[in-house]
Amino acid sequence: MFSYIKKYFAMKKRDAIIAWKKAKVSKNCYIFLAPYAILFSMFFIFPVVASIYFSFTYYNILESPRWMGLGNYISLILEDDVFLIGIKNTLLIAVITGPLGYIMSFLFAWLINELPRWVRSVAVVVFYAPSIAGNCFVIFSVFFRGDAYGYVNAALINLGLIDTPKFFFTDPTYMLPICMLVILWMSLGTGFLSFVAGLQGVDKAQFEAGYMDGIKNRWQELWYITLPNMKPMLMFGAVMSITQAFGVCDVTMQLCGYPSTDYAARTIVTHLFDYGFSRFEMGYACAIATILFLMMILCNKAIQSILRRVGT
Repeated sequence: MFSYIKKYFAMKKRDAIIAWKKAKVSKNCYIFLAPYAILFSMFFIFPVVASIYFSFTYYNILESPRWMGLGNYISLILEDDVFLIGIKNTLLIAVITGPLGYIMSFLFAWLINELPRWVRSVAVVVFYAPSIAGNCFVIFSVFFRGDAYGYVNAALINLGLIDTPKFFFTDPTYMLPICMLVILWMSLGTGFLSFVAGLQGVDKAQFEAGYMDGIKNRWQELWYITLPNMKPMLMFGAVMSITQAFGVCDVTMQLCGYPSTDYAARTIVTHLFDYGFSRFEMGYACAIATILFLMMILCNKAIQSILRRVGT
């Protein structure tokens, strides 16, 4: 047993020496990478590590952090019913809008890629515009307005389906589905642009070779040629889709209020916003952020394992 441990540490020491020698040879590269590495560590890695540390403390900004171990996590899981509602709503949003938005982005990009160049440029702008529109909430607030002047209520009343207007943004029955509709409408974002760029980068000669090798239709062309060539773009789009699905906050707060009726539109990020910026319980908010971080990593790993099988 001791000989095995000794051999293991000897191998690790040898690998470390080899890595150090390679680093000395490539020191100029590391010098050029240093500014980005320092900034990335300061603004990304350090905040994540600090958040994980503060999640094990009681910290309200005014007082020094006080260590309390797993107290915040125990309170979140066993005592905070609103947080459990937020987890349920966030998972529903992620499971429904994440895959749908991802598939819609790719399908629209694939269809747009077949259009003439000038038409394709216009179509990309039209499909990408909702993700950068700052007043998109106003559009849906007019459509689902809670009186007879709202377009949806007016249409339902004219059709005789309802007698009185529905309060879509205060009725827990309709709040989350409408928010999902808005999220889907806004999902054609950066991932959509990456798909368009990826489709433009596929070598046309591969399609000719594929047809000579027995590919008979566009679906086989998509599965055996297009998707394998777009694995980096597919992965990037998946990461963006996960980030958007788990990071939903503004849509629910703008449309359904803060807090929403019976917390029906509560998400994890909304709960984090509540404790971090309204109550200033930073330790508790960091615990929420840590759980969200772990959930996103697990989902990202699952999607990576799925995408590795594409085209294989």
